[in-house]
Amino acid sequence: MNNMLSQDEIDALLKMNAKQDEDQLSSEEIDALGEIGNISMGTSATTLYTLLGNRVTITTPRVEITDLSRISQDYPLPFIAIKVKFTEGLEGLNLLLLNEKDALIIADLMMGGDGSNFRQQIDDLTMSAISEAMNQMIGSASTSLSTMLDKPINISPPTAFRINLGSDYDKVEFFHDNTRFAKIAFKMVVGNLIDSEIMQLLPLKFAKKMVADLMEVEHRKDAYNTVAPVESDKKNNEEAGVAAGGPQPKNSSNIVMLEEGVKAQPVSLKELHDETAAGEKENIKLLMDVPLEVTVELGRTKKQIREILQFGVGTIVELDKLAGEPVDIHVNGKFIAKGEVVVIDESFGVRITDIVHPAKRIGSIPK
Repeated sequence: MNNMLSQDEIDALLKMNAKQDEDQLSSEEIDALGEIGNISMGTSATTLYTLLGNRVTITTPRVEITDLSRISQDYPLPFIAIKVKFTEGLEGLNLLLLNEKDALIIADLMMGGDGSNFRQQIDDLTMSAISEAMNQMIGSASTSLSTMLDKPINISPPTAFRINLGSDYDKVEFFHDNTRFAKIAFKMVVGNLIDSEIMQLLPLKFAKKMVADLMEVEHRKDAYNTVAPVESDKKNNEEAGVAAGGPQPKNSSNIVMLEEGVKAQPVSLKELHDETAAGEKENIKLLMDVPLEVTVELGRTKKQIREILQFGVGTIVELDKLAGEPVDIHVNGKFIAKGEVVVIDESFGVRITDIVHPAKRIGSIPK
């Protein structure tokens, strides 16, 4: 009797193993996701501290594989979900889930409250405040992710909505296309107001792609760190060989005998010239026809979301500058001069009254 497997059976086993690998995370992948979550949420905690005016602590994450049925059983209570769509660098969706009470406290802090007398229901104003907090938080996290993966990472504006995971999950598109997820859970503490868990859900395929990109960056760094010392050692060995009387440079006419067995070559220093100014003039000629955006800033102010939502026709917004005070002139976002507002016929203009030194202006042009 022939106990050998046929090629079709071997192919079927390989496909089965590949499918199992797709549905699981290795220990290395789990560690990598934990590292990504740890650094990203660490940056987010700093952002939340600035927004909420309370100390924010987000602990080291716990990573595990889960599926839709377990999520609906383990988290039946209403949550505020924030959908994040990656549009550049990575392509995919993930979901951040926040306890409804915690979201209400955060919204109250965002609107100028102290977090102790928060609204009991989610309304449009509360959801706007929550969305703004999450937008800032996830924006800073994506910046950290961009640094980790060594490439630009862009996201579309996050959208927040209320969901009951015990019954309403089938109404959310995110759960239609995905059945298995990497769950990254964090403990979040905000002052003495919040002490609970926030959760990030990533489709398993998306999580694996993120980890693969991180590992590729780490491999490149390891390869560089391996090659660089070898080149350095080679150079040091060659120099040591010359000093000990080993192979000499081809141009040995300047070698001087100091004592027996020791040879030295005098250093030939290149004469120094101030080429900076000349080079700068040549380089700036190449930029003369490049269009730049000139902006005049009348002043600035800070408002809470509650105040901005009350804006209407006729609302007066007080700025941080006095009447008649010089306005700031920016080129491509860089401050270069001050001026005063004038009227030319029926148009506004600006007369420059004070200007930054030309050398500093060239240095401030964005590269």
